[in-house]
Formats: sequence, C-alpha cells, structure tokens
Amino acid sequence: MTISEKIQFLRKESGLSQEALAEKLGVSRQSVSNWETGATLPDTDKVVAMSKLFGVSTDYIINGVEEEKADSKPDNGEAPQAENITDNKKKPRRKIKKVIAAMVSLCLVAAIIAVPFHFGGLKETWWAMCGGKVQYTYVLVHGLGGWGESSSMNGISNYWGADTGDLGEYLTGEGYKVVEPTVGPVSSAWDRACELYAQLTGTTTDYGEAHSAAHSHERYGRSYDTPLVENWGQKINGGQRVKVNLVGHSFGGATVRLLASLLEYGDKDEKATSGDSVSPLFKGGNGDWVYSVTTLCAPHNGSSLTCVLDSVGSVAGIDNTTELLASVCFAAAGLSAPVSGIYDFMLDQFGIGTVSGGFSEVVDAISAAVDSGNDHAGYDLSPDGAAQLNSMIETVDGVYYFSYAFCTTQQGKILSTQVPIKSTLPVLYPTALAMGSYTGKTAGGIIIDETWQPNDGLVSVVSALHPYDEEWTALDKDNIKKGIWNVAETREGDHGTVIGMDADANETHSFYTDLFNMIDSQKR
Repeated sequence: MTISEKIQFLRKESGLSQEALAEKLGVSRQSVSNWETGATLPDTDKVVAMSKLFGVSTDYIINGVEEEKADSKPDNGEAPQAENITDNKKKPRRKIKKVIAAMVSLCLVAAIIAVPFHFGGLKETWWAMCGGKVQYTYVLVHGLGGWGESSSMNGISNYWGADTGDLGEYLTGEGYKVVEPTVGPVSSAWDRACELYAQLTGTTTDYGEAHSAAHSHERYGRSYDTPLVENWGQKINGGQRVKVNLVGHSFGGATVRLLASLLEYGDKDEKATSGDSVSPLFKGGNGDWVYSVTTLCAPHNGSSLTCVLDSVGSVAGIDNTTELLASVCFAAAGLSAPVSGIYDFMLDQFGIGTVSGGFSEVVDAISAAVDSGNDHAGYDLSPDGAAQLNSMIETVDGVYYFSYAFCTTQQGKILSTQVPIKSTLPVLYPTALAMGSYTGKTAGGIIIDETWQPNDGLVSVVSALHPYDEEWTALDKDNIKKGIWNVAETREGDHGTVIGMDADANETHSFYTDLFNMIDSQKR
C-alpha cells in the first residue's frame, strides 16, 4: 500500500470519518482528503500523531511494513548448546557468503519493487527523492468588468468569492497555490491574454507588433517586476515542469483558452513581422506550461445578449455596445457610478488607465477602444466575434480541459420561451428574459435559435458548454481525457453563482475544492 492508502485504511479501520480524523489531528478535512488522494503528504509530526492514534509504528504508516519482533534467546530461555556453536563454526564460509549475497540481492529486488510502489511509480519516487512533487498554481482570471487581487476594487468587493468572502484566501488556507491577476476589464481576449502572460512571467506586456499596428494602439503596455508564478515553465525538483491550472470565469474563459493556444502554437503573423524581437508568447512550443484549462459560464460561442441590445435597451436603458460594456463594469462592482481613482480600465495601449470622472467620461474612455475597430470585449463577446476568435484557438493535446455551465431560466408556463427562476439575481432578470425569448440571425449568418434561449442571465447554456468547433465528451471523473473538453452537467444558478454572488459559502467552497482535488488527482 502507498502511504495514502495506508492512512485511508487505518482511518476506516478505526471507524473515523475524514472530518473526525482531521479534528483529532488539528488539521482541515481537506488536508486529510489530500493525504488520501496522494495530492500532498502529511508532515512528520502528523505521521507521529497518527501512529499514536492508530497504535502502529511510524514505519508502518510510511513504509507499510511492521517491524519484526526478534527474541535474543531460545523459547526455553536457555543459552545455546555448545555443540550447536561448534556445528555452526564448522559450516563452510563459502556457503555463508552465498547465503548473505542471496539475502542482499533479495533485499535489493524488494526495494526496487517496494519503493516505487510506495510513492506511486518510478517518476513519483524520483520526485520524492528530489524534493517532492511540484504543486501547480491555480490562476483565477476574471470576466468582463471584473478585477483581481491587485486591484483597488478588491478592497471594496471580492470578485472571486463575492458574498461568500475572499475565495483566494480560503483556498490558500486549504493548501492550494492561488493567484488572481487583473487584466483589462473591457479589453479584447488577445490583449488580456498578453497581459496575463506578462503578469505570470514578470515581464513587460507585449501586444505584438502585427496586432498593435492592425488595431492602432501601442505595442507595449505595463511592466511587472515580480512573476505571479515563480519558475513558471522551468524544470525543478528532478526535472518536473512548473505548470499552471488556468481557471476563467465568463470572458476570462476566452482569455485562458487563447493563452494556452498561443503558448503551444504561437502566432505566425507576429513571428513574421517581429523576427528576433518577437515575444516568447508568440513563438509557440510551450503548451506544456499549462496543466489544465477550466471555464466557468464562458461564452465560448458568444452571447446572444449582443444580438438583443435593442430589446434589452427598452428594459434596461442600454442603447449600444459602449454603454453595455460600461454598465456591466459597474454592475459587476455593485456601483451606480465609478469611484474616483479606483476603477482601472487598463487601456494603457489606447492611452487610458484609471478613470475618475462620471459615467459619461467612462463611456468616452471605452469608446477609445470600441471606435478603434474590433479589438475590444464587446466584439469578442458577439457570436460573430467569438467565431472569429475560435478560428484562432486550438486545444492542446497534453492539457486537460473542463467546462461548467449554469442555467437560471426555465420553460415558461404560458409562452414557449425561457423565463428566470426566482433565485436569479434581480439585475439579471431583464437580460435573462430577453435572451430567453430571442431568435434571429447575426450579420455573419449565425443562426440564434431556441437552443440558445436557456441561459444564466448573460451567457446561453449552449455557448457555455464548449466551442462548437472543438471535440468534447461528458465529464467522467473516472475517465478524464486530455486535449478535448470534459463538459460537466449543467448546474442551476445564474452568471454570478459560481463566483459566490448571492450564494452559499459552503457550496461555493466545496465546488472549488472538489474541482481542484479532481484536477490534482490526475496522473502526471
């Protein structure tokens, strides 16, 4: 048995639950779960505590073998007979040497078999000898209008965790490595992916020479002195690659998908234009820097909300894409107007950073991006824009992909349309209702039919499941596949439920710990 199996065996044999064992050891239930799944190993003091609790030796827990008890005297307590001693001295030395050699060989064979078995395989054995298995960082990327832990907005309201508290802080306390970067709240998926790469590596943001020229903005943006993930992409502890788990909510889904694709495949236009000065992000060949990609309520195929702005406008007072982007930014923050010097639009490439004026100034600021063409979130969120974005993105064979969709509507009793359920956030009622009744055709010829009507208030369920042009399978936790989408069963909730808006703290925490445990338990 491995140490993980041994702990689980002893716990169950003692009739203890994970919670009960955790309480006796003064640790969290999650720590016990991590020990039993092999995600982490217990500290020495915890091994000693368990040996006392279960009445076994520490060697039994660590190695799975009890020490044999050997008596120094014969059963009758008498000293060995002299004739026996004499007989032993008469044994040929060659036979003794052969016996010793045979025993040593047997021990070596046993060690070669037992040690890898104990640690879970030859690779795991080598990693354990070199300092332990490398823990991959979880990178939580916000959606449209959102922010990360470095933003001043996080002091007002946590994006990740919302009403349930600071999710990153909770997950860190449970033993996970978690970072929450802040990327442009209304920027395009391309610009956001470049900003995310710069923050993770601790470098200057490079939007690409070809891209920047095509969209009339500066090539370089903000610089970051300290990487969010130390040694990202490098090999440490016996040759283990330092990887990340990318998690994107809403438009953050497009951001993390694009980053993973660029790392693996690069961009031919940027390589052709920039030559030797091209950013490492666009060179490709680094797809193995990413372990998994998870999307939450992500508009993989766009949002039909962009198609029903006229309908929504009559209800919510939104007339165009610019006002929609501005409204979503402050609705996400729970604000009716921007707070002076706090909300950072991160549009440095267009010459705009923190905006401290009124709503009209905010609209003017966003217009700098919108008026430049289609290099902004509003276009990427449309079905036509998402289709163009999807043509640039490919899944990476060696990466795990997971998607989670939520639905806050149900079939109406009178009309054959989708209507919001009672638990829907009030701010999402108008959009959920509008999307739930809309059918039509985009300028690019994409048909928005009845399958698009079930939604979470901002994103249709059919769009959140997976990109239309990529392979997928239903999530089977016992048979998770790489390189294709593992699509979870759709859950009840609106667009904010998964990040803790008007949600139960225990349910929110359990969702992420279960997700992270599932990812960590996959064989490397």
